[in-house]
Amino acid sequence: MLNSKRLVLAHFWLAFIVFGIALLLGEWQMFVRSPLNPWISNSELYYRSVTAHGSAMGYVFPTLIAMGFGYAITEFALKKPLIGGRWAWAGLALVAVGAVTAMIPVSLGLASILYTFYPPMIGNPFYYIGVVLVVVGSWIWVALMSINMAAWKRENPGKPVPLAMFANVAGAYLWGWTAVGAAIEVIVLILPVALGLKITIDAGLSRVFFSWTLHAIVYFWLMPTYIAYYTIFPRAIGGRLYSDAMARIAFILFVVVAMPIGVHHLFADPQVGAGFKFIQSVFTAMVALPTLVTIFTICASAELAGRLRGGKGPFGWVAALPWDNPMMLAVTFSFVMLGFGGAGGLINMSYQLDASIHNTQWITGHFHLIFAGAIVIMYFAIAYDLWPHLTGRALNGVRLMKAQLWLWFVGMIVTTFPWHYVGILGMPRRMASYDYADPAIAPQALSVSISVFGGLLLVVSAGLFFAVLIRGHRAAQADPGEYRFSVAVHEPVRVPVALNGFALWLTLMIALTAINYGYPIVQLLALKGNAVPAVYVGAAR
Repeated sequence: MLNSKRLVLAHFWLAFIVFGIALLLGEWQMFVRSPLNPWISNSELYYRSVTAHGSAMGYVFPTLIAMGFGYAITEFALKKPLIGGRWAWAGLALVAVGAVTAMIPVSLGLASILYTFYPPMIGNPFYYIGVVLVVVGSWIWVALMSINMAAWKRENPGKPVPLAMFANVAGAYLWGWTAVGAAIEVIVLILPVALGLKITIDAGLSRVFFSWTLHAIVYFWLMPTYIAYYTIFPRAIGGRLYSDAMARIAFILFVVVAMPIGVHHLFADPQVGAGFKFIQSVFTAMVALPTLVTIFTICASAELAGRLRGGKGPFGWVAALPWDNPMMLAVTFSFVMLGFGGAGGLINMSYQLDASIHNTQWITGHFHLIFAGAIVIMYFAIAYDLWPHLTGRALNGVRLMKAQLWLWFVGMIVTTFPWHYVGILGMPRRMASYDYADPAIAPQALSVSISVFGGLLLVVSAGLFFAVLIRGHRAAQADPGEYRFSVAVHEPVRVPVALNGFALWLTLMIALTAINYGYPIVQLLALKGNAVPAVYVGAAR
């Protein structure tokens, strides 16, 4: 039984409301910069919208999903009430207050600096304070996840931590350390300038600290998706998880190798040496390992389900899978988009190939295909799976769920594939307007218009998603029974210490971060004369 239903529902509903608003902003941005709309008269409005969209989608929405899902996992997996419920509510309040605090100056045009901050541009200090509050609220969740797992292990000495909780805590630890880079950048380097205590800033050092967070945050967004792959999907399609141990190894690999790779976002920046750029390019390739392990394990789990359903021959199990099941659809679509997005990521991580698509629409297509595509579609599936247990009511409308998932998948493909194409043609990202009458740009007009239509499909899909959830609150009361996670083919009775805790892996994570970031940071701190005058945005000062 879930004792924290209201807590989890509050996180999910706030997350999805933020998501809906940010999605509408995204579609508006696509429309105003397309040939379907006359030249935008005030480009600053576009950058306000981009900042709000990115900040909401990057910092608030996935953080709330991870927190809410984490609290549900804690009670369902450990089969005991959440320790620290009042602290959990306090964390939610901090995230909500921080989001509002950050968005007010953005909406007033006082912080149109994009969610990546981009010093020496400096916005209103309340934007940065709001972001810090969001992070502090999420750190409360990190602490609570660690405390709850430790308490369970004390009460159950020698027993394997349930896989869902192990993966949940892995995501929490990854985020706790990932956020440190941006926190240092904001608190130590940016806020003193935003508050008027300084008038110069070391933009290069700031960008290095942000790169600490910039790519690893993607794997934090990804954690609820991977948890659903391993602990919900096999059960939902009537099968079993192929291997508990391989699942634990995948999450450990994310903890260790997802952090020290962010400098590949700075390939075009001069303040980091070519050697360290190459090293982080190699580490970026290593992060494919947990994904490859996941693809193998989940496909094997699907084959088990198909054969249990009577599938015969080399591929008969594929046809036997429950393709009318929303979770089956969601994971399939997620894998397809993860495959395309990952293939694009191979270009981004290449020290040489990145030069051809750096800061083009290719980048926009890549991270939307990964986050808004592969990740968010699984957030929908998680909500569908949990909702009856959160509301105590039946969640009907399977056809509507399937239509919603199909629309999201098709909409994301139609949106992002043209972005990749025009990026290859050289279209820069984050531009408010383009002169499509220019013969050099005119060939890109059709692709940009197609992407606007894809965005419209996404808006319609989101509308269907909200309709499903709202109908769920109004449905007849029903007992969903005990919530169950997937069971492994060979349920572990005992697991090695290294696969049942994080002491070793956190040490490696911190050590690799120190190795890959220590020298560039120390070198930049030692260099004199790097500071440049701050550029205040709007009436920020």
